[in-house]
Amino acid sequence: MGIFEINGGNKLKGELVPQGAKNEALQVICAVLLTPEKVTINNIPNIRDVNKLIDLLRDMGVKVNQLGEGSYEFQADDIDLEYLISDAFKQKGGGLRGSIMIMGPLLSRFGKAYMPRPGGDKIGRRRLDTHFLGFQNLGAKFNYDEANHFYEVEGNDLKGAYMLLDEASVTGTANIVMAATLAKGTTTIYNAACEPYLQQLCKMLNSMGADISGVGSNLLTINGVDGLEGCTHNILPDMIEIGSFIGLAAMTQSEITIKNVSYDDLGLIPNIFSRMGIQTERRGDDIYIPEQESYEIDTFIDGSILTVADAPWPGFTPDLLSIVLVVATQAKGSMLIHQKMFESRLFFVDKLIDMGAQIILCDPHRATVIGLGRRSPLRGIEMTSPDIRAGVSLLIAALSAEGKSVIHNIEQIDRGYQNIDKRLNALGADIKRI
Repeated sequence: MGIFEINGGNKLKGELVPQGAKNEALQVICAVLLTPEKVTINNIPNIRDVNKLIDLLRDMGVKVNQLGEGSYEFQADDIDLEYLISDAFKQKGGGLRGSIMIMGPLLSRFGKAYMPRPGGDKIGRRRLDTHFLGFQNLGAKFNYDEANHFYEVEGNDLKGAYMLLDEASVTGTANIVMAATLAKGTTTIYNAACEPYLQQLCKMLNSMGADISGVGSNLLTINGVDGLEGCTHNILPDMIEIGSFIGLAAMTQSEITIKNVSYDDLGLIPNIFSRMGIQTERRGDDIYIPEQESYEIDTFIDGSILTVADAPWPGFTPDLLSIVLVVATQAKGSMLIHQKMFESRLFFVDKLIDMGAQIILCDPHRATVIGLGRRSPLRGIEMTSPDIRAGVSLLIAALSAEGKSVIHNIEQIDRGYQNIDKRLNALGADIKRI
């Protein structure tokens, strides 16, 4: 396993360009399976999870041609369906949670799909019922081989249907939308996810010849078509990385400009950091964060403690709650973090407490942070990254801390952040990869 050694306390200065959005990349790369024609996707991030998905598609028979940095051409005109029941596929597909989204395109185009139970972050239960209930609504038959943890769906004659999703799952909505594009008739999905990533997927599919309306709302209507064509698609900048960089600037008292952020797609992110007292300035499509000696958390109108909770879009993304929690440790004032979606995502706070943060873990879903107001800086310690977002949160804490920190299992960070050590070192950080 890799290790980061971080000497904290350095102020950073300069410009950062966010990578392409990881969550969008996983969806749109799976969508290439819907057509035998060439699909070009630009701004693909060079990160572990995305690269593993591209390797998986290549093993399935997809022709993959890298055109340049972050730019790939895909052609799925000769898929090896037998590979999907091989031991090699069971091992490789099970190592990546995003691989679940190959099922919708495969079912839609070939009438069958197989998938080992996918892995991913250890952040609590992440059920897949929404995906398979959606497939069944379209007429597919579902079977789960419990002994081998293997999912099977088959349906050669998918038909459009009305469905009310039991949860606004982003990957679940994406999978059902892709399955419905080639189904006969009209599919209506209510309580659909409407995150910018899902909007991007729908726009890409429409450019391929799909007929999807209601994009950006929680009511999607998909009129099935006979086939899809190739297209060229550009991935949005990663809003989670943008939020991470805002938090990093605040914690390290750094002056940073984040370039080309697609500001209008950031939703509540700038507002939440503003309520924490962090100054940001929109400059065209860039965000400028000035060096700030201190920042103070706002309260609600009645004076009660500010609560930040995750919610389906346009609510605040759960992927940034770990960042917000870390940033609150050095603010003036207190904040309640309420992580509604995952029951294990806050368990990394024990490392922050060891670093000197004042945090009360109320239960698996809630933590109260009592800001130190920089009166007592965090101290460097040795720790292990449990998941992508907690890992980069610990990295931010280490960069702001006094002394040396060591972070183990940095492969988790590499799953979601492209060359994070090199990019931050270029701004003045002191991160050594071992």
